Amino acid sequence: MAKWYEKSFGEDYLLVYQHRDAQGAAHEVQKMISWLNLPAGAKVLDLCCGMGRHALALSQAGYKVTGIDLSDVLLREAKQQDKDNMVTWILSDMRHLPVNDDEFDAVLNLFTSFGYFTKDEEHIKVLQQIYRVLKPGGQFIIDFLNPDFVERNLVPESFRVSGDQRIDERRQIEGGYVKKDISITDLNSGKTRHYCERVKLYRLDLFMSMAEAAGLCIDRVLGNYNEEKYNSKTSPRMIFLGRRPMEKS
Repeated sequence: MAKWYEKSFGEDYLLVYQHRDAQGAAHEVQKMISWLNLPAGAKVLDLCCGMGRHALALSQAGYKVTGIDLSDVLLREAKQQDKDNMVTWILSDMRHLPVNDDEFDAVLNLFTSFGYFTKDEEHIKVLQQIYRVLKPGGQFIIDFLNPDFVERNLVPESFRVSGDQRIDERRQIEGGYVKKDISITDLNSGKTRHYCERVKLYRLDLFMSMAEAAGLCIDRVLGNYNEEKYNSKTSPRMIFLGRRPMEKS
């Protein structure tokens, strides 16, 4: 049986998340560039790159970028936007990356592209892959949701209409996950498609212990892209800035 993330990131994902724009991604990338302080030409991996908004902005900023995602639909969209073939696009599961050891100066995992699996060990595998593909001293940014903020601000139900499609979203917290059920109804035919999304709610201490188990060091945790320090009650995000330690001599 297909996992939820194997079904949800298809054609309808483009409809549900069409409001995510390249301008917003460019702003976030400029912030990340200032945090990483990488030289021109540095190799950057956008892990779970989706439609490629951040990967393309990084490429335009002068970096050698690879974008990896499990969705062939989202990668197709990314390639269509990449008119000059500046980015290397790869179809792959984030737990088994088909790239060399010590290849990248930085790895980015953005827009809550973490927490998709049921077991902690699977998420640690992702962090171990980040460790493996980073050069010693290489940096990473993981942009994850803040569970406490999500619990306080969850909107149980919402809907909107896009063209002839009605999009209904229902959200709940259950069993340590935030779950979203999405129904898309064609207003002409009356037919409805259903999808679900599920993200495990990792709080700060557990996330940091998993990163440590994978060999990674977390240097800073920010609460948003305005560089405000993480606050468990008020920060919408947990943005982890860290590195693979240099090898001991």
